[in-house]
Amino acid sequence: MSGQVLFHMWDPYRQSLIEGHRFYVEQARKRLLSQFGDIEREASAAADAWLDNHKMHFDPDRHDPGDFYEAAQGEGIAFYELLSDMEQRTRLSVVAGMFHEWDKQLRDWLVGEIRHWHVRDVVVAKVWTADFAGIADLLEGFGWMLRSTSFFSKLDECRLVVNVYKHGTGKAFTELRQTHPEYLRGPFDDTELEWRLDFKDHTHLSVSDQQVEEFSNCIVEFWMQLPERIFETNETALPAWFVKAIASEQR
Repeated sequence: MSGQVLFHMWDPYRQSLIEGHRFYVEQARKRLLSQFGDIEREASAAADAWLDNHKMHFDPDRHDPGDFYEAAQGEGIAFYELLSDMEQRTRLSVVAGMFHEWDKQLRDWLVGEIRHWHVRDVVVAKVWTADFAGIADLLEGFGWMLRSTSFFSKLDECRLVVNVYKHGTGKAFTELRQTHPEYLRGPFDDTELEWRLDFKDHTHLSVSDQQVEEFSNCIVEFWMQLPERIFETNETALPAWFVKAIASEQR
């Protein structure tokens, strides 16, 4: 079987994956993230609304006006913090959506191609259950040195961010805190009172619009750089989990 084409990325399909991804990101910006463009004004409006709703209770003989304005300011601050948190969760949800869709599309393509030369179900099931590193090992075993590409490190960062967003404190969080602490933002990070990193937990997970763009670009780069054809060669070295799955079908 030397020289056999094992994987073929049909160019129109490649383009449809890229276009679908770009559409998702563009519409997420337009329909979701754009809603948080002026939360300072909305917080100020919330404070004003609180004053309007409570002015009937103000008695100049018994109340200090300053107390009412202070309460309104507190309402505005609380509204701002809640809306900021919603903005961050929305942004993280957008990132999770793009990453999970990429992951499913990749596995679906791999399985479809594998079925051309291996039709049993154990291997197919293992492709769907393998972790991120396992899929990278599979692609590298077939000759595409994914980890050497310019975009892989950003793609791996995206994986870590999504796992922390999904699971909270755990292995991914520990790795993210050690290797990419820029995704853990404290309330005083831009001041002299910056929080120590070991005080931060998964609730400090944060991504900026620029980082969303970087994650999006690395997914596009993945699809663009995925070889059109991957051949079986003498250099093919399948990962142990894939070899084990094939061997289990031959018993």
